[in-house]
Amino acid sequence: MTEEESQAKKAQPSGEEQRDRFNSPAHAAARFVVQRGLLKPLIWSLTRVTVIGREKLKDVAGGFVVVANHSSHLDAPLIVGSLPRRLARYLATGAAADYFFAVWWRRGLTALFFNAFPVKRMESKAKSISARSLLSRGIPILIFPEGTRSKDGELGYFKPGAAALAASCDVPCIPMALIGAHVAHPRGANWPRRGRYPVGVVFGEPLRALEGETPGHFAERTKQEIVRLREMHSASILSQSPRTRGALR
Repeated sequence: MTEEESQAKKAQPSGEEQRDRFNSPAHAAARFVVQRGLLKPLIWSLTRVTVIGREKLKDVAGGFVVVANHSSHLDAPLIVGSLPRRLARYLATGAAADYFFAVWWRRGLTALFFNAFPVKRMESKAKSISARSLLSRGIPILIFPEGTRSKDGELGYFKPGAAALAASCDVPCIPMALIGAHVAHPRGANWPRRGRYPVGVVFGEPLRALEGETPGHFAERTKQEIVRLREMHSASILSQSPRTRGALR
């Protein structure tokens, strides 16, 4: 058995645990088809994607919390498409209950494409209980701590819920910087802009809460790491010609 196969086995929930759509191999296989066979080729054809830092995730297995800045409907597809397959297989994405779960067809699509669970933006307690139950079963989750998309691409306040979850469940928090997505697909637009605008996905080193660190401080430390990654890589990523055709990754 290779090292990657061993890590994938660790990441897969145990057969003795509760089985539902979040950790079902059949559902995971269906998501693989739509995520890697439909969604990723579409997004990668509409934008020019640069992925940096995937090697930092080689030792990650089991439950973890992905934390990223949020400014576009491209964000979740970019993250899911950029993560190594073994980590994306059971990834559950927190989605706004008042929008994505308010209509049956939207609820079904977000569940199929992103293994989504509802986040009640005005009720943080409900969000924490739902996400914590998934993490306790070894299911990794994706949360946007800003709670909504930025209007100008700048990072807003990071709510401490994601940091508190990572700390209380003793799992790593993976910071991810998304670059240029708000330009490629602005808030309010129904479709990405024509011309294959450059976007970037930058992975940071997995972080853990320090001894005695409050959720608020951990959230701010995670935010500052995302800011640092954006500042480090924005110039090189955004300087690429929007119309230059790149290979699918």
